Amino acid sequence: MKIEGGCHCGAITYKAEVDPEKTAICHCTDCQKLTGTAFRVTVPVPEDKIAFSGAPKIYVKTGDSGNKRAQGFCPECGSHLFATSVGDGPKVYGLRTGTSDQREQLVPRKQVWHRSALHWLPEFDGMETVEKQS
Repeated sequence: MKIEGGCHCGAITYKAEVDPEKTAICHCTDCQKLTGTAFRVTVPVPEDKIAFSGAPKIYVKTGDSGNKRAQGFCPECGSHLFATSVGDGPKVYGLRTGTSDQREQLVPRKQVWHRSALHWLPEFDGMETVEKQS
């Protein structure tokens, strides 16, 4: 599926090709803090399937596991756009579906880090659930 989108102010835009069936909800505490809300919805995009117009600012977060994740956001408005690995090797971007013009069609099929889900959230019935990273 071809999608396009960008940050809130329009300084950074993108065009990408994604598999909408891989859209997922992440309940990890990093996603909660970075979004300022209960969870984040992402869709993976291989680096050769996405093109940005504009230069995102990168913040590198080291997780409890010691793994580093590059968080890409707009330096003007602060919109979070993606996360990806740090270092050499092919990249897969965890694109923030809320930045896509086609976000209505990117329905989550899976939820991860469910053990960190806030207790007041309703359950998403029928969705594959993973309690923590394997």
